[in-house]
Amino acid sequence: MEFYTVSKDPRPVRLSETTRIFAYDSLEHHAYGLAAMKTPAVTMDHIENFTALSPLEQERLILAEIAEKAPTRLIQGERLCGAATLGLAISHVIPATYAGNVVFPSISHLTVDFGCVLTEGLCGIRKRVEASLEAHKGSDREAFLINCMTALDAFETWHGRYVDALEHHADAVARDGVLPPCPAFEVTLQNLRRVPLQPATTFHEAVQSLWMAFAFVRLMGNWPGIGRLDVLLGDYLERDLQNGILTLEEAREILAHFFIKGCEWVRGGDQGSGDAQHYQNIVLGGIDEQGRDVTNTVTYLVLDILEELPIGDFPTTIRVNAHTDEKLLRRVAEVMRHGGGVLAIYNEDLVLKAMTGYGYALDEARRFANDGCWEVQVPGKTNFSYCPFDGLGILQHTTLRDYAEDVDYASFDSLFEAYLRDLGAVVESICRGRLGCFSVMDADNGIYTWHPTLPCTVVSLFEGGCIEKGLSYHEGGPVYHVLSPHIGGLADTVNSLYAIQKLVFDDKRLTFAELMTVLRSNWEGYEPLRQFALNKYAYYGNDNPECDRIAAALLSGFADACARYDGLSPYKFPAGVSTFGRQLEWAPHRLAAPHGRKQGEVLAANASPTPGTDREGATAMIRSYATADLSRMVTGAALDCKLLPSSVAGEDGLNALVSLMRGFVAEGGFFLQPDVADAKILRDAQEHPENYQTLSVRVSGWNARFVTLCREWQDMVIGQNEG
Repeated sequence: MEFYTVSKDPRPVRLSETTRIFAYDSLEHHAYGLAAMKTPAVTMDHIENFTALSPLEQERLILAEIAEKAPTRLIQGERLCGAATLGLAISHVIPATYAGNVVFPSISHLTVDFGCVLTEGLCGIRKRVEASLEAHKGSDREAFLINCMTALDAFETWHGRYVDALEHHADAVARDGVLPPCPAFEVTLQNLRRVPLQPATTFHEAVQSLWMAFAFVRLMGNWPGIGRLDVLLGDYLERDLQNGILTLEEAREILAHFFIKGCEWVRGGDQGSGDAQHYQNIVLGGIDEQGRDVTNTVTYLVLDILEELPIGDFPTTIRVNAHTDEKLLRRVAEVMRHGGGVLAIYNEDLVLKAMTGYGYALDEARRFANDGCWEVQVPGKTNFSYCPFDGLGILQHTTLRDYAEDVDYASFDSLFEAYLRDLGAVVESICRGRLGCFSVMDADNGIYTWHPTLPCTVVSLFEGGCIEKGLSYHEGGPVYHVLSPHIGGLADTVNSLYAIQKLVFDDKRLTFAELMTVLRSNWEGYEPLRQFALNKYAYYGNDNPECDRIAAALLSGFADACARYDGLSPYKFPAGVSTFGRQLEWAPHRLAAPHGRKQGEVLAANASPTPGTDREGATAMIRSYATADLSRMVTGAALDCKLLPSSVAGEDGLNALVSLMRGFVAEGGFFLQPDVADAKILRDAQEHPENYQTLSVRVSGWNARFVTLCREWQDMVIGQNEG
């Protein structure tokens, strides 16, 4: 079998042939994702007067129905069991229908507290629900807590069906060899008799418990992040290795099955933005609440697995700081240079500065992970959402009024001030728009009551605060509530402003009114001037202080606008920078840009330069990006960095990647998404997808198997790599 990467570099072989075949079936043959589509959902049509029931009553019945009716799946040789087997869950909805329609949407952009499953077990969580039920008996919070009990019952029902299936297999083996023995099933059955009902005691139990909790949350349609996998599992493995319970090779096999099973929704074909976009991100490394380095054997096992198997479904971010061990950085570089974009970098020092500067306690900030994409949050305690908008659209359509004939500014400073006012108005509308979530708002006494919303009990079970308060994830349960305005089109906005400054006010090549005429014409008849604007100036991404000061001032003004609305409600309003591929949907609404771009062009991603404008290399790009005080972009500002395979080859290439990561931290970057990609191979994959089923690329906060991107997305990725 062959697994394809962007560079087609050979990968080491450490895992058993059985495990590699299991991966091949999932990744190349799409066996399990296609099987899930055969049973898309359970139906509630048999429930009399279903529509007359309250949403919580409907959810109770749905949870039980899914637990009892979802197909179970056992595969010979797999080291873990449990599977999200209902196809509609892949579409980000609870997989239950009534009269042919989906009943409820589901939840994503969060990392739940899977640690409580490992340390308490479902029995411990049940005790907390029982205590809260007693405390809130007779109140309007009782119904939600009853649903928490129903969700736990559903989890145990689903778990019990796997125990029954494994016991049935064992019985069939015992009856005159009706079935061949399967040692892996025997161990799995032994583990499932303890977990996840009880706390995990061994590494294998912990991985099984974590997988089953993750799979159950996904079975119910939700897309959670995993969080800090080495923190969750590291101590279990260290104890088992010290006590001789298992070997390092056995641990690698067990953990590999976790990653392979996480690809169970791979379906192949054209999936728009890719078939690996389920927000199941992992974070590795960094420090714990006490400031101690958490890097452990699990950290390195994950890197082994990601290097050997081209798994794009678990985008993994490494927390790097000024003191990160060279050994870890080199290992990360070795994996990173295979391509596929699976590894990204947080500058832990900068993230902690951002979070504590914003008001998070240091110990909470040190726990940070992401929301299943890359936006920073305190995992297991945060109701997170973000609101993206096109910064370039504000400049073109509002500040410059679609380049109307009567638009004029006497100076660049007056133009920039007007833009910041318009930007602030957009931020205000985003923040005030969230006030409609509340039926009671008493800011003086800190009393807020959320309007009832659609139930989301399964997620709420694993979010700190929900059980204790008797409130769901969407109704005030979690400790933190975050709505983050995210500016997109940063580079294109900055470049447009810089081009106006140079063309009109500094170089005086034409008047403001004349430039508006040129832009209204979409540069038609002004090609020499367009080429001048495209090529004369050093735009964002080239370490040009004059241009980069505009970016820094723009982001500072944006952060100020967000800060004005903190305290308006229980929601925090931290700033962030992202596009997540929205440059595609924004393109048709964009006009010609002053930096030489024509109407409708697909432009910059996230906080990255406009394609084709970064001419001075990765170091210059990082310096431009980090000129701004990125600690004020509290939920994150992602920089995409495309690298050619030739630039990271050999020992010099490894050293260059390590230096890139060190430099990113030293310069004050926030989040780096490097991807080693060869545009020639991407074009070949576009024409011959059958040869590249596992070729993975970094798209934004997620990875995608390139051949499952639609043509428009593929062209965007190729364009960014050819830029």
